[in-house]
Amino acid sequence: MGAGMWGTTFAQVLCDAGTPVTLWGRRPDLVATINSRHENPDYLPGIRLPAELAASADAGRVLDRADLVVLAVPAQTLRHHLGAWRDLFPPGVAFVSLMKGIEHGTHERMSQVIADVTGAGPDRIAVITGPNLAREIAERQHAATVVACADDTLAKRLQQDCHTAYFRPYTNPDVIGCELGGAVKNVIALGVGIAVGMGCGDNTRATLITRGLAEITRLGAALGADQHTFAGLAGLGDLVATCSSPLSRNRTFGEMLGRGMAVADVAAVTTQVAEGAKSAEPILELAASRAVEMPITEVVVGVMHGRVTLEQAAMLLTSRSAKPERYGV
Repeated sequence: MGAGMWGTTFAQVLCDAGTPVTLWGRRPDLVATINSRHENPDYLPGIRLPAELAASADAGRVLDRADLVVLAVPAQTLRHHLGAWRDLFPPGVAFVSLMKGIEHGTHERMSQVIADVTGAGPDRIAVITGPNLAREIAERQHAATVVACADDTLAKRLQQDCHTAYFRPYTNPDVIGCELGGAVKNVIALGVGIAVGMGCGDNTRATLITRGLAEITRLGAALGADQHTFAGLAGLGDLVATCSSPLSRNRTFGEMLGRGMAVADVAAVTTQVAEGAKSAEPILELAASRAVEMPITEVVVGVMHGRVTLEQAAMLLTSRSAKPERYGV
């Protein structure tokens, strides 16, 4: 459900794994192009999609008799979409979240939003996350991912459903940690992008990545996540890929900010959603509610809202009181 870059790419992965799939897109013109040309020119130009991948703009048709619903819409629109589709979901269907964000207002992770709206229990909700830059996977470059679910049976089934020669899934029961790693790393990538745009070097980037991982771990510990998760694909792996790659929409968004562009101007020239820009504030609010220090996230939010200049951002991070490297966990 969602024919953007990652939704389309994951549909291709399922096809390549031999799992029958139909892709829902909100735009009939794009759906028609996918069906006729086997390409998604708006999000994956030049990538030939599997001939057996069918697309439709009719949500009822796509969901009819489905036993697995993969959700790939922008995080802040998930609740709205689920409400619109609620009566179309077959009884007992399982849900998979590809989204990496924290909802405004509720501070809920995407799996929690799914549970709220659909009433599905943890045995019917899974999360797929990790260092999954969509363009590379669409090109069938080798990658790994994490299938997070409290129910081992569903996790192993999904592992088989999306296991291909180029896409290797691992299972992990820590849904909280996997979702937090995916959501917060986008905010850290914004910070890294800002630093790159300002002309900072590798030492600065390495510092932001590693101290960003510390922020993710502190928040995860406060929310009951397994800290080992953050040393794996859903934590460090996703963080490194998103902070290092020019394919990362969050890092690219940050780079433009670091070069002096206003947030509104960056958003106007960005064709895809940078989830970190949408989730930074609710993540910071969630951290504050648990008395968790997240200085990089705090500075990114300040820059995004015009409360902190680029020059102040660097000063705020370097002038903080000295601390042990490991604290708050």
